[in-house]
Amino acid sequence: MSTLDKIKKPNDIKRLDKSEYPILAQEIRDFLLTHISQTGGHLASNLGTVELTMALHLVLDFPEDKLIWDVGHQSYTHKILTGRKDEFEHLREFGGMSGFPKRGESSCDSFNTGHSSTSISAALGFAEAKEIMGTDESIVAVIGDGALSGGLAYEALNNAANLKSSLVIVLNDNEMSISKNVGGMSRYLNKIRAGQAYNEFKAGVENTILNFPIGGYDLAKSVKRSKDSIKHLLVPGMFFEDMGITYIGPIDGHNISEMVDSLVSAIELQRPVVVHVKTKKGKGYRYAEKYPCYFHGVAPFDLETGKVLKKKEKPDYTDIFARKILTLAEQNPRLIAITAAMAEGTGLKRFRSQYPERFFDVGIAEQHAVTFAAGLAAAGMLPVVAVYSSFLQRAYDQILHDVCIQNLHVVFAIDRSGLVGADGSTHQGIFDITYLSGIPNMTILSPKNRYELEDALDFAVSYSGPIAIRYPRGTANDHWAENREPIIYGRSEWLKKGEQVAILAVGNMLEEAEKTCECLEQAGIHPSLINARFVKPLDKQLLDVLAETHSLICTMEENVYSGGYGEAVAAYLSKKQAKVQIYGVAIPDQFVEQGSIPQLRAMLGMNGEHVAKEIQERLEK
Repeated sequence: MSTLDKIKKPNDIKRLDKSEYPILAQEIRDFLLTHISQTGGHLASNLGTVELTMALHLVLDFPEDKLIWDVGHQSYTHKILTGRKDEFEHLREFGGMSGFPKRGESSCDSFNTGHSSTSISAALGFAEAKEIMGTDESIVAVIGDGALSGGLAYEALNNAANLKSSLVIVLNDNEMSISKNVGGMSRYLNKIRAGQAYNEFKAGVENTILNFPIGGYDLAKSVKRSKDSIKHLLVPGMFFEDMGITYIGPIDGHNISEMVDSLVSAIELQRPVVVHVKTKKGKGYRYAEKYPCYFHGVAPFDLETGKVLKKKEKPDYTDIFARKILTLAEQNPRLIAITAAMAEGTGLKRFRSQYPERFFDVGIAEQHAVTFAAGLAAAGMLPVVAVYSSFLQRAYDQILHDVCIQNLHVVFAIDRSGLVGADGSTHQGIFDITYLSGIPNMTILSPKNRYELEDALDFAVSYSGPIAIRYPRGTANDHWAENREPIIYGRSEWLKKGEQVAILAVGNMLEEAEKTCECLEQAGIHPSLINARFVKPLDKQLLDVLAETHSLICTMEENVYSGGYGEAVAAYLSKKQAKVQIYGVAIPDQFVEQGSIPQLRAMLGMNGEHVAKEIQERLEK
């Protein structure tokens, strides 16, 4: 029996002899490499936290103690140590195990995560609940150095210092986020990674002075004032100490014994403590160590070569954006590109290299990114904020208050709009139409294919005012290449003229709309097909025509129905008292878990076959 096979349920790791710890760590890495190379998933972050997670499980008792992961994509070892090893066969698959902590999946998952910078706030909530209820469990938050750049983390640290709750914050410092860490906190951590010199110096000074035979205590008080004036130059973790949070570290995150001792000490202090742990992202797999960003979230790959098994045959929408933004930057020296720690993910890597003076990575700080863009726009620049749909949610107030009220020309390039697949509910970009369309002055475009994305960007940079272009994850659609009508503000595109049924598709849902048309035509129904193009404003002129000439209007969008395009169309036609059936195809009022896009669309009743059947049934009534 392997050492890993001895781990069948929570706390089994505590039955192992210390001599087995390195064996278990290697077996976990081998297990992760074998399975993730087959299923895809977050690799580098998990390889880097094997020993850290083992140490946490040696110290904590599950599920009584509470461990809250930040982001959570590094929780694979935690899942293994809590008895979920066999579920890795279906990691991130439809109906399978999530790639993130899920309370519904295990009692050992204390808090659902998926976005960054949340763990300290959530853990502080657990800590205060513990104080109120009089229980004695340990509370530990794990946060990465990249996630520590998020404003929410600072807010939580400030509150933790004030409340003085018993809380251990493990700072997992691997010097890497998805993109290279930036900002003051990154530079600060670089300064204190050197080790323990000050801690040793401090202890020696205090002991020596206090042992003076005469006046030792008074002299110590006097020296303290001088010591306080120089400690900022010497103290590791002085930022945290000044806030009232005890600092321990930095510690070798791959030394289990050292981490166990530090964690035990931190828990015993019964106050807010930061345990600074240094780890290596991708540890144990040379390709992940060398290319941690590439292996952050990776598709199935060949273990021997590190190469992804299925290469892209066609460019995806991110590729199209990346190429076009370079062309636009060459044409317009005022154009600025902004990302929130996602230069690679949003396609701005080449822009960063070619126009470094006009590229800004603000770290994991979407709120700041938007208001920073607003300031640039107010000063006469043309900022383009490239961001994932699910992450832009964090900056809602900044979009409304700082951009739209002032009607500033900020371009939002919203990647991963719609269903994204394997990352599940925290990453599905299914709310952006809803949270943007209710804001005055905002314009929203959703291109039908790769060519219209280019045209939309041309339109956006020549526009005057807040404008968002939403596009999906995955291969860029090249259908309807011959239909490349100039973009006119607020006007849709009539792709196919028919009768009885009109289908208005938003962005990538044109794919399913085409399938719907094919199914209906086989049944003798010849629908009109319209590329909505503009989500906001509505093409009211076209809607008036469709309501007069068709008996049923079907809208199709990969967004929740509430507050979406279909609801806006229905509201407009209802106000006009139009005598036409309205059928809105959209995501119902629910969160959507992981799965392939076809699986999810079928489950949600959004694929072409289902929509065609529903249309036929509605026509027969």
